[in-house]
Amino acid sequence: MASAEAQPADPATEAAHPLIVVVGPTGTGKTDLSLDLAERIRAEGRDPEIVNADAMQFYRGMDIGTAKLLPHEWRGIPHHLIDILEVTDEATVARYQPRARAVITEIARRGAVPILVGGSGLYVSSVIYDLRFPGTDAGIRERLETELEQQGPGMMYRRLADVDPAAAASIGPSNGRRLVRALEVIELTGRPFSASLPEEPVPWMPIVTLGLRAPREELTARLDARVERMWRSGLVDEVRRLLPAGIERGVTASRAIGYMQALAQLHGRLSEDDAIAQTQQLTRRYARRQVSWFKRYPGLHWLDYDDPRLVDHALDRL
Repeated sequence: MASAEAQPADPATEAAHPLIVVVGPTGTGKTDLSLDLAERIRAEGRDPEIVNADAMQFYRGMDIGTAKLLPHEWRGIPHHLIDILEVTDEATVARYQPRARAVITEIARRGAVPILVGGSGLYVSSVIYDLRFPGTDAGIRERLETELEQQGPGMMYRRLADVDPAAAASIGPSNGRRLVRALEVIELTGRPFSASLPEEPVPWMPIVTLGLRAPREELTARLDARVERMWRSGLVDEVRRLLPAGIERGVTASRAIGYMQALAQLHGRLSEDDAIAQTQQLTRRYARRQVSWFKRYPGLHWLDYDDPRLVDHALDRL
């Protein structure tokens, strides 16, 4: 695939209402805040539209494990880039960036207010900052994917830590897909792969970034309870229904937190208790990485997730 170059902002976008960006770790209520903000903006006579930046919500049928709202729960607010991939498709930030920017530009051209929402840090960053992505090489990718299958992510993590410790620390030892991508880029370019933002990130268009935060102990309890609700709500049955659609062949979908563990439970490799516990552990680890990622955003306005005047304080920053 050709490399995706960041494009300058469309003139219509430059003149539009600033892009509202809602970020933060999983479990802090980004979806609710985005809808509440959209309703208030609509009450003021503007037309808000929400653009998804949660990579797992791209997938049709992956609803329970991603806390995806169904269309009847959107409160009449248009949503974009949800249910755009089959579970056999690979989600890549290089493909997402131009598509998301085109959607946002079109929203702004109509005079509406775009709201970008999600916790997938690299996907959010690819939209709001001037990031560029190297291409891919099918042969290198296939070889590294085979090595991942045979050796597991731990070995890949150690290899990356030897050649690019900063990238390894940012990605972590369990995200096999991103470890493969980092090693692929290093082999392709001969340069270190960096999952971090540029030293001085340049906004693609005017933005206002809102970040939701929660004390670590409270967030841990919320995340653990959320995982238990996913299982009670039928995550395993959802995964069973996705088997004929090919979820096990999906490079991205099959490795999503919760879905990988539900697949292992279905095949008898994990008990239900172990599947839940492993999902909780990985979710907590993922949330910590999200916090670290978003902390680096210049000008981000942090808001307490349980503030009774959360929407008012968010609007104050717009």
